[in-house]
Amino acid sequence: MSYSHLLVSVAVSPESHQLVARAVSIARPANARISLITLAAEPEMYNQLAAPMLEDIREVLQEETHQFLQELVERADYPIHQTVIATGELSAHILDICQKENIDLVICGNHNQSFFSRAACSAKSIVSSSQVDVLLVPLGGN
Repeated sequence: MSYSHLLVSVAVSPESHQLVARAVSIARPANARISLITLAAEPEMYNQLAAPMLEDIREVLQEETHQFLQELVERADYPIHQTVIATGELSAHILDICQKENIDLVICGNHNQSFFSRAACSAKSIVSSSQVDVLLVPLGGN
């Protein structure tokens, strides 16, 4: 089966390069489109005492996320259709994008630590409610 539009859930993490590489290997033979989605880090999670600086921290984190997505795009060796930085519930954004952009495969990473533990929780929700195929890629833990 070939796919026409893949959505890859990534994080600001080296493992995301594995996910993009897997997506490219699936997309290339069919000349399919690839889109990337990630969650923006919420500065409130980092330090409750830094309330006056939260907006500055938010901007720095947003810029860091944008730069990482740009690095993923540049290193993909394949055209990336779009990148999305979401806030809130990742699975809800993924389901919405799947409907609006005619996504037919969602690719998520899966291991039990760091950011991807949040993504794994989202993956369970995505799998249970998805109208499209979902590929969970095992990512090695350190």
